[in-house]
Amino acid sequence: MRVTFGVLGPVAAWDSAGDAIALRGPRHRAVLARLIVARRRVVPVTRLVEDLWEDPSPDAVDAVGAVRTFVAALRRALEPERPPRAPARLLVTEGPGYALRAEPGAVDAWCFEDSVTAAATLPPAEALARLEEALDRWRGPAYAEFADEDWARAERSRLTELRLHAVERRAEARLALGLAAEAVPDLDAHVSGHPWREDAWRLLALALYRTGRQGDALAVLRRARTLLVEQLGVDPGPRLRRLEADILGQARHLDPDSATAGAARVWARAAAAYDRAVASGARARLESTVGLLRNLAVTGAGGLEESRRHRVAAVAAAEELGDAELTARVIGAYDVPAIWTRVDDPEQAARVLAAAERALAALPPGGHEAARARLLATIAVESRGGRTARGLQAARQAERLARDLDDPALLAFALNGVFMQTFHRTGLAARRDGIGAELVALSARHGLVTFEVLGHLIRLQARGALGDFPAADRHAEAADRLAGRNELPLTGVFTRLYRAMRLAEAGRAPQAEVEAAYAAARPDGAGMPGLERGLPPLALLCLRVRRDLPLRIDGHTDWGPYEPWVLPLALLDRDRRDEAAAALRAVPDPPGDLLQEALWCLVARAAIAVGDREAMERARAALVPAAAELAGAGSGVLSLGPVSGHLGDLAAALRRTR
Repeated sequence: MRVTFGVLGPVAAWDSAGDAIALRGPRHRAVLARLIVARRRVVPVTRLVEDLWEDPSPDAVDAVGAVRTFVAALRRALEPERPPRAPARLLVTEGPGYALRAEPGAVDAWCFEDSVTAAATLPPAEALARLEEALDRWRGPAYAEFADEDWARAERSRLTELRLHAVERRAEARLALGLAAEAVPDLDAHVSGHPWREDAWRLLALALYRTGRQGDALAVLRRARTLLVEQLGVDPGPRLRRLEADILGQARHLDPDSATAGAARVWARAAAAYDRAVASGARARLESTVGLLRNLAVTGAGGLEESRRHRVAAVAAAEELGDAELTARVIGAYDVPAIWTRVDDPEQAARVLAAAERALAALPPGGHEAARARLLATIAVESRGGRTARGLQAARQAERLARDLDDPALLAFALNGVFMQTFHRTGLAARRDGIGAELVALSARHGLVTFEVLGHLIRLQARGALGDFPAADRHAEAADRLAGRNELPLTGVFTRLYRAMRLAEAGRAPQAEVEAAYAAARPDGAGMPGLERGLPPLALLCLRVRRDLPLRIDGHTDWGPYEPWVLPLALLDRDRRDEAAAALRAVPDPPGDLLQEALWCLVARAAIAVGDREAMERARAALVPAAAELAGAGSGVLSLGPVSGHLGDLAAALRRTR
């Protein structure tokens, strides 16, 4: 049974059917709330007593016993189907206290925070949807019945501030979408309750101006000035003063028609003109469609998934026409930069690969070199994650043709294919760093923004693998700057995951803080199954391995495509040594991708634990070329520390098994 928890209002819990779980008395809810505040960290029993009893000293023993009684009752309520004497999986005992091991998406406050964070990198329409969803979670003040408790005060304040920020960002998204009239009522109520928030006053005045109420907008700004001066003793900030001057001068940039609405109008008119001018069955529509799909793929939300699906349909339609040159153009025009080395949809990739090979074979001899290069680059990109000779051969041929043709955009696409084929063995981070550097320089010279972002992401990964985190940080910042200016929200998926890894790698943050950072960086809904399934729990597992913490591997976790390499450790974690040894003997070599070093290190750890000399030898041989790198850090997502340390552990274990 999946249990969800609510703290954005009175503390509550619901079962998997959505029915409320009876939590009994206020002290039971207080224990639960205090554990939720801890965000999966252990809270010692003594701390629970101090927080929940004003003066526990006279009957401290009784208080500790009472806490244990409350915990036992909560366990029965939260896991009613748990067999007697079976260990709890949700409210667990660990060390000197208790922890609530709620899933990242099981607490409304955590989901709220994730949605607000994600909205910051999304286009206005998607941001508005995420913010509406986030604000709808609030049923009242956070931790409503514990407003006076010291242990809840900081978290209540943080969540309240984040809610106020979300209300303002929602208004901002509505304004960007031309929905000024919808923004006014919420903003009016918002400034009445929180008159010190200058940004709210600014947004309200702007919304009123855009609905044709210039006088009301100026009156709002005068009211803001009066309240700020009389209540806080401060003058309005520069943004409020500048807005007042702009409204008085009816500055053109305040008119939504000059921005979003104007762009929407141009789009609608151009699309209508295209429909009128180009026949529905014209071949030009296929090529135009691929151009749209390229842009759709980098827009975020479901754009990537939709573009892949329609791309396969476009390729099939081109093949049906029996025109090899048209098919080659339709396939090769989809030069969407790819950074993740595991194919998201193997079936779709196989269909595109087969079509590309057929088009390549059908092109007439002589000429068509640019089309050949694009087909070869497509083959190199779509065959990523494997170690086939064909993928590597296609990448090299595409690069050679692109350089001969002196075509910058074609060379950038070909270099993407070359990057995808640098995983035939471990330890090639320096080679990838060189590819990223060339992509950044080439793209900056020729205005190839999406490939410039790709170059920075490749260098972020490569410098991380080489332990040069200051350089990796600079490339993350550069990628975010470019993505922000050019509306490329999917970039944030990778930079947020990198920053979570960076926090873990710094070694100074508490475990719970790092886990929260990974939870906030989850790429749910990005249309990247290779990142969404299995990778977040794998990152947290590697974090625990790295810090020599108990693994606590949940038997219900979805490890996605990474399960074969986690399974031996999962079985060992449950004291099933014989099964772990059998799983280790069956484990395949990791695929040739960004995580191969990390997966080999997990194999090495399990092999050492069960004393499997053959598996240790396999892991050692695979990892030796990467001895100077950090295991997994080249993914930009997770790290298992220096490969040299794992090699040292393997060498010591091999000596013991002679």
